Amino acid sequence: MTSPSCYPCDREAEFDALPPRERIAFDDHWRVAHAIGTTLPGWLVLLPRRHVTTIADLTNAEASALGLWQVRLSRALRDMTGCLKTYVVQFAEAEGFSHVHFHVVPRMPDLPEELRGPRVFGLLGRTATDSVQPDQMDETALTLGSLLQHQ
Repeated sequence: MTSPSCYPCDREAEFDALPPRERIAFDDHWRVAHAIGTTLPGWLVLLPRRHVTTIADLTNAEASALGLWQVRLSRALRDMTGCLKTYVVQFAEAEGFSHVHFHVVPRMPDLPEELRGPRVFGLLGRTATDSVQPDQMDETALTLGSLLQHQ
């Protein structure tokens, strides 16, 4: 089910044509994409494949898979980036992004103190020229996809 002006639903509608950065990994319930507008390679977004605007409306099957996805993505990011841990955050408040989605953010060892915790969102919402470029997102996606297949 899609919703008008819903970026994740619009992407899901063109699933088979999505570039690697928009479909790093997926199952029947969830899709993993690289975040757009971020300066941090490996900032991931975990999205339900149907339109949901609150965690309370996830099905039991979606909820069961959610925890496993978060752990698997965290492990793959640690292996790929050397991050100390991952931040997992869900707000779904931005215009066009009310669709539930979880940010899975690698917390790098050299992340400045002023960008730690919720302040990491200072690395999001950047212009296209200041952000991780599509080719780098695709490269990251392919590496992560391979790591996830071998878990």
